[in-house]
Amino acid sequence: MDLGIMDRVAIVAAASKGLGKACALGLAREGVKLCICARGEDALKATAEEIRRETGVEVLALPADVTGEGEVERVVEETVRHFGHIDIVVTNAGGPPSTTFLKATPEDFRKAIDLNLMSTVRFCKAAVPHMQRQKWGRIVNIVSLAAKQPLEGLVLSNTSRPGILGLAKTMSNELSGEGILVNSVCPGYTLTDRVAEVTAGRARARGISEEEMLKISASRIPVERMGRPEELANVVVFLASERASYVTGVAIQVDGGQYGGLY
Repeated sequence: MDLGIMDRVAIVAAASKGLGKACALGLAREGVKLCICARGEDALKATAEEIRRETGVEVLALPADVTGEGEVERVVEETVRHFGHIDIVVTNAGGPPSTTFLKATPEDFRKAIDLNLMSTVRFCKAAVPHMQRQKWGRIVNIVSLAAKQPLEGLVLSNTSRPGILGLAKTMSNELSGEGILVNSVCPGYTLTDRVAEVTAGRARARGISEEEMLKISASRIPVERMGRPEELANVVVFLASERASYVTGVAIQVDGGQYGGLY
C-alpha cells in the first residue's frame, strides 16, 4: 500500500533507540525526510547514520532535552529552517522512574509531568502554526498503556500520561478542520530498554529473576508475548499517512490485547 507520504518531513522525538528509533526508521522507509532528536548525542548520530544507510533519506540529528527551556522550540525551528516545512510530529519521551505512590515525592510528580505531558504540549505548540499555514499535518503521540489502565509500580506514568490523551482529543476537535489530525498510540509491554528497566525493578521487589518476571508479564498478555518496536511503529506510520485521512482523536493501544476495558 502506498501511504502517500513520500518527501514529507517528520520530527521524531526520543528517536535514538527503542520505540522512537523504530518509528523514525518506519517513516524513512516510506520516503519521509527526518529530524530526529534525543539527549544522547553519540547514540543519536549512530541512529541517524543507520537510517541514512538503510533508506537513503535525509536525516537531521539534533541533540535535545525535551524538558529543557526552549529546546523543543529550537528543534522545530531548525527543522523548518533546514527542510522548509514540517508535516509530521511524533512526540515521545522516556518514561519516569518506576516507583509507588508512598515513595514518590511531589518533585517526582512535577518532573514526570514535565517530561511526558509538557514536552508534548511544547512540541504541539511549536509545530501546529507551521501545519496551519499548509493546511496539512499529522501529530502522533507515543504515550503508554498506563494512560488507559494504571500499571503496577508506575504511579508517575499512571498520573502524567492520561493528560496527553485529553490534550490530543481536544486538539483533534479544534484542528481537524484545518487538515491537522491528532492521534495517540498506547504501547503495552514492548521489548525496549525501558521495559527491561521496569522488569528488573519488579523482579527485585519480588525476589525473582528477570527471566521469571518477563514470563509473568507475558502470561498476562493474550498474545502471550512481548511486542516488538516495529509493531508499534507500523501503527504510528499509518496514522502519520494519507491513508489515515479520516482518523483523528483516537488513542489506539498496541498491546497484544492486554488492555482490559471496552473503550
